[in-house]
Amino acid sequence: MLPVFESTLPIFLLILAGVALRRLPITGDAGWSGVEQIAYWVLYPVLVFVTIVNADFSGLALDALLGSLVLGVLFMSGLTLALWPALRTTRTVAAGEFSSVFQTALRWNGFMALAIAQTLFPPAAAAVVALAMAAIILPINIICVIVITRFANREAGFRRLLFQIATNPLVIASAAALILRLGDGLYGPIGTALGLVGNAALGMGLIAIGAGLRVGDLASARLAIWLPVILKLAVFPVVVLAIAMVLGVTGQELQYLALCAAVPTAMNGYLLARNLGGDAELYAVVTTMQTGLAFFTIPAVLALTAQLSG
Repeated sequence: MLPVFESTLPIFLLILAGVALRRLPITGDAGWSGVEQIAYWVLYPVLVFVTIVNADFSGLALDALLGSLVLGVLFMSGLTLALWPALRTTRTVAAGEFSSVFQTALRWNGFMALAIAQTLFPPAAAAVVALAMAAIILPINIICVIVITRFANREAGFRRLLFQIATNPLVIASAAALILRLGDGLYGPIGTALGLVGNAALGMGLIAIGAGLRVGDLASARLAIWLPVILKLAVFPVVVLAIAMVLGVTGQELQYLALCAAVPTAMNGYLLARNLGGDAELYAVVTTMQTGLAFFTIPAVLALTAQLSG
């Protein structure tokens, strides 16, 4: 477990650097917002594009890998929704809060998974993570918008959802990369330039994650905070691994899936909650809690998976 812990340590050190830098008088909120926008629209899509274009998928059972993750997301959606009647009856979670509970139990930070994969595993791992992101972006966003619309803002329309999906930079980058793989690939100098941009994405993206966290709210003991923490960091990895083993996934491929399932929720759901009337503040608090605890849970999940796959 120590090698796994040491491999993930640089990732969390960059996140802590983001937490510290946000509190220094280097730039204001507008500056950090610009960093997030550049990362979202340019750095992250280029990273996904380059990873998929250069990936070697030979020998990987991609159908079982991606199927396990998609089925895991669908199972977690049903499980979390099944908890709502009890939460409503006991009045422990309000309807508006539940939309953020649902999102943070379901979404996963693919960029953190990419960074850890490039540190800990062979290049094929990063390619699997990138393809998993491409495969899961559409169903997760559709499900989350439906839930937010139902629980937080019944007036939000699906025309906006379709537009957001069609213009999602990660969807566009993934589709472009898969199309390019059918041809002769990238022209050498262009590939090198895009590779440099992709390298910048990991460091900048992790610092931006840290800058967006809300450390001051970590002392809360509310069920609306702890429930999605448990669902995402403990239940989700178990569900995905169980499905993967049933589908015959073994070896390092099982560890790749474990990494995707073990990372905390992604910050992009915060913007979705804010735009559609969900509880964006709760989303930010849960994301902070999950990211802090993931420093310990990710190595534990990967170490246990290594024993299973061995």
